[in-house]
Amino acid sequence: MRDVAVVGFAQRQMEQFDGSPTCVELLVPLFQECYEQTGWTRQDVGFWCSGSSDYLAGRSFSFVQAVDAIGVIPPVNESHVEMDLAWAMYEAWLKIQTGEVDTALVYAFGKSSAGTLRRTLALQLEPYTMTPLWPDTVSLAGLQARIGLDAGLWDERAMAEVVQRSLTDAEKNEHAIRKGGSSVEALLERPMYADPLRKHDCAPVTDGAAAIVLAAGDRARDVRDRPAWLTGLSHHIDPMSLGTRDLTRSPSAARSAAALDLGGVEVAELHAPFSHQELILRRELGLDDDVRVNPSGGALAGNPMFSAGGIRVGEAATRIWSGEADKALAHATSGPALQQNLLCTLASSPEGATR
Repeated sequence: MRDVAVVGFAQRQMEQFDGSPTCVELLVPLFQECYEQTGWTRQDVGFWCSGSSDYLAGRSFSFVQAVDAIGVIPPVNESHVEMDLAWAMYEAWLKIQTGEVDTALVYAFGKSSAGTLRRTLALQLEPYTMTPLWPDTVSLAGLQARIGLDAGLWDERAMAEVVQRSLTDAEKNEHAIRKGGSSVEALLERPMYADPLRKHDCAPVTDGAAAIVLAAGDRARDVRDRPAWLTGLSHHIDPMSLGTRDLTRSPSAARSAAALDLGGVEVAELHAPFSHQELILRRELGLDDDVRVNPSGGALAGNPMFSAGGIRVGEAATRIWSGEADKALAHATSGPALQQNLLCTLASSPEGATR
């Protein structure tokens, strides 16, 4: 297996339309930032892969327009996934493993505020028994949180503690949409939004985009003195039908974790769009109190659709680059109630990689 590292990362998160930029206008500055980080030009990128959703954009083949941000003359080696940036990164990692290319730039974008996100995401549900009911994502998360509360697996204070820590950490993140720590008691006094969830328990609706640069072997070492090597990647899926699984668990996350070596992880960036989902993930992944979770603030501070999972990878990589951590874990989720989960470990050294 080839040693592959994250060597570049750029993101943009917006609270509102902010002038309603097109996907091209969102991506061009991010690509330029990646070029500046790596010292590359467009010709140095061997493979491009994007993540987005035609459902979210409201038109077919919307991702084709984004290719204009790359520049199509001469033609480029390009692909697309109808998934989060993290899954586009997975495809690019596989492409590099084939030996066809040594470098890749993956990107994703989404304008959640163009419609009613809670309703749009109902289209990802099981189409025969669930989608016709149009249960929105916040309501489904509320059911998940209520089941856990009634089972005594967590309480409202534990959820508020997750929020308080996340929003306090987000004060140091220039990209965070929501930030500013409050006391746990003050958070608990706020009104319910979708019982038992308060508004701060739910990730904000966020427009944005992100890009990640991958490179193999010496190409990575040429870019950075301390690349963030991808030492493990694993992805599993739980059943689509919500009635066939225990919503207080995430077996797919646990299976993904079992396939990796999580020993020595110092930092974990978890894609938990709801506060109680971080509690589920910490349990399923076996993370103890010594692991610093979501120092960026996580999805509760900003959750751009189709970028937020990849942003967790990028945020974890920056901790490796800076020397803040020698080993980090990144997590991305998709689907209702933590249905799909992708995990990757990143380290300052490629030695001992498990895939």
